Formats: sequence, structure tokens, C-alpha cells
Amino acid sequence: MKLEFDFPTSGTISDLGISVETTSNRGFTPEEHANRCANKIVAISKNAHPAIRAQAEAFKSQISLVIQHVLSEAIKSDRTTIHNVLNDAGHPELADLIRRL
Repeated sequence: MKLEFDFPTSGTISDLGISVETTSNRGFTPEEHANRCANKIVAISKNAHPAIRAQAEAFKSQISLVIQHVLSEAIKSDRTTIHNVLNDAGHPELADLIRRL
């Protein structure tokens, strides 16, 4: 089976929807993940009417806040699960360290 792809011969990497983001000595924060996610959910045309652009930017900001809250809650929940597993396995000191993160 032969696969063929038709890539544009001009333009920028961002035209393909590809981006790379990195951090140094840490993972991404819930805020950073939320912003990246909101940028993928809500796309705003460069040619959008200013009123529509403003409304779309406000919507994107609200979407980001909702995602950030859900991610923060998921992190807390996962830490609770890890704490309980470590505590049940007889490692209360390690469990307490995880709880305090």
C-alpha cells in the first residue's frame, strides 16, 4: 500500500497546525495545558469582524478557565488516589509527601 501526502510548497509551519512548546526542568502547568487546549478548540480568523473577534476571544478565555479548573481537580484526585495506594501499601511517609504536593 502506497500512501501519498500533498503538503503545501509554501507557507509556514503554523499553516499546517504544527507547534512545539517546551518547558525547562518542569512539566506543563494546568494553565498552560488549558491555554493550549482552548487554542485548539477555538480558532479565530484573522479577518473576523472586531466585534466577533472580541466575543470569540472572551469565549476562548472562558473555555480556558473551565479546562484549567477541570485539570486542577483531576490532578488533586490523582494525588489522592496515589496517596491512598501508598498508604495502603505500608508507605505512610511517602504517602504524606505526595499529599503535601
